Amino acid sequence: MDELKKYAEVLAGYSCDVQPGENVMVLAEGGEAKPLVIELVKEIYRRGANPFAELVDADIQRELLLGCNAEQMGVFGDYSLEKLKRMHALIVISALDNPYKYADVPLGNLQHYNYNFMQRCFFGHGVSNTKWIYVKYPTRAMAQLFGQSLEQFSEYYYAVCTMDYARMSGLMDKLAALFERTDRVRIVGEGTDISFSIKGIPAQKSDGRNGLPDGEVFTAPVRDSANGTVSFNCPVYFRGTLFENIRLRFENGRVVEASANETEKLNRILELDEAAKYLGEFAIAVNNRITKPMKDILFDEKIGGSFHFALGNAYPMTDNGNHSAIHMDIVNIQTPEYGGGEIYFDGALIRKDGKFLPAELKELDGLV
Repeated sequence: MDELKKYAEVLAGYSCDVQPGENVMVLAEGGEAKPLVIELVKEIYRRGANPFAELVDADIQRELLLGCNAEQMGVFGDYSLEKLKRMHALIVISALDNPYKYADVPLGNLQHYNYNFMQRCFFGHGVSNTKWIYVKYPTRAMAQLFGQSLEQFSEYYYAVCTMDYARMSGLMDKLAALFERTDRVRIVGEGTDISFSIKGIPAQKSDGRNGLPDGEVFTAPVRDSANGTVSFNCPVYFRGTLFENIRLRFENGRVVEASANETEKLNRILELDEAAKYLGEFAIAVNNRITKPMKDILFDEKIGGSFHFALGNAYPMTDNGNHSAIHMDIVNIQTPEYGGGEIYFDGALIRKDGKFLPAELKELDGLV
């Protein structure tokens, strides 16, 4: 269990910088996360802080969501927010034993939950007012998705999640600076030719502070600026459905045409609220230890040589004014094995086939 202890040290130490006397909430969904919750409680105590822990049974959670209503979820949001206001740090762990766990929960019910917890509590307060991180725990279901035994996958998982993120962070500074001085972005590839502006929207590094595994620089497009078509070659689970071959066409920032293997379900998600049709995030990923999809967005959105967009809600630190009940990340891998592609910043080609061209960014390609 040495790797579990090291992981807890990374989460409480590097990621959340837990200090003596602080209140730290560990919120886990799924029973397989229990060993990590226990190790985190020990580590938080070792740091002289006060741990608080909740281990949510996903089967019980599913039953609650199947019959929930807006008033009930409002009460849930009220007391969740009050608890969170007492915390200095928040560690959220997902350990679902089945990626389809909530597949039969009506989208409207999920919207009640996401608005009252994700919007009001997590995004509305936690992201701006606590030291927070969201991680997955290596479950049997994740190992199956990746086509490995649990032992093999766990070894890979801990290697990716305990890499030298401090070094990665330093190397990402120049990419973040390039984001911040850029106006127009154009992305070209197979089935893709899309342009948008990121002018005036801050850029942020994801360097292991708010998620593990990590490795991306992100911002948000100016809300009404996206025009063109983008196709995604990485499958994504969202709300219990596996979406593949997603294709979106934008006019003045808004999705006007959407298709996928599950076109009807995709369009129902886009109809949840008007902001779901707009982009809330654009990111370039740089984690070269992650090289292929595993159908888990926390990993896939960090694949070296990829970019991704998110439909819906923008993060508070990169707010473009788009506020939605969803935040749906969708990934395109531009390495040669996946068809290649190009990214231009203000007309200059900065990345081709997943590799950076500016000299000051080339070190990111060698980071493993």
